[in-house]
Amino acid sequence: MTNKNASAKDALLRLDNQLCFALYSANLAMNKVYRKLLAELGLTYPQYLVMLVLWEGDGITVSALGERLFLDSATLTPLLKRLQAAGLVSRARGVEDERQVLVSLTAEGRALRKEARNVPESVFCASGCKPEQLQAIRRDLEQLRASLSEQFD
Repeated sequence: MTNKNASAKDALLRLDNQLCFALYSANLAMNKVYRKLLAELGLTYPQYLVMLVLWEGDGITVSALGERLFLDSATLTPLLKRLQAAGLVSRARGVEDERQVLVSLTAEGRALRKEARNVPESVFCASGCKPEQLQAIRRDLEQLRASLSEQFD
C-alpha cells in the first residue's frame, strides 16, 4: 500500500469523518431538546414515542407497538409498566388470544395529547431548519435505516 493510500485510509478513521458520530451527536442534541419539552409532560423520550403511536391508533398489541418503534418486548415491557403506573395506559390480555397483550390509552393518556401538541413545533423551531430541509433529512434517515436493516436482518 502506498503512503498516499494509507493516508487516505487513515483519514477515514478520523472522528469527524464518521457518519455514526454525526448521527450519535445529533441524537444527543435532539434528546436534550426533547428532554426539556417532555419533562413538562412527565414523559421520557421513549415514553413519548409510545404515546405518539397510541395517539395515532389506540388499543394495539405490544408486538405491533414494538414493530412500529423497532423495539423488542424486553425493552417495551418496563416502559409500558411505567406508563401504566403513571395512569396513561392500560394493558390487558387479548380476548381471542391470551398470548397477546393489548395496550390502550386511559382518559388521562388521551388528555395528554392536547398538552403535547406544542412539542413538534418547538422541536422544529429549535432545529433552525426549514420544513423542506427537515422532511429531506427524515426521508434520508429512513432510507439509511432501511438499507442498514436489509444488510443485518
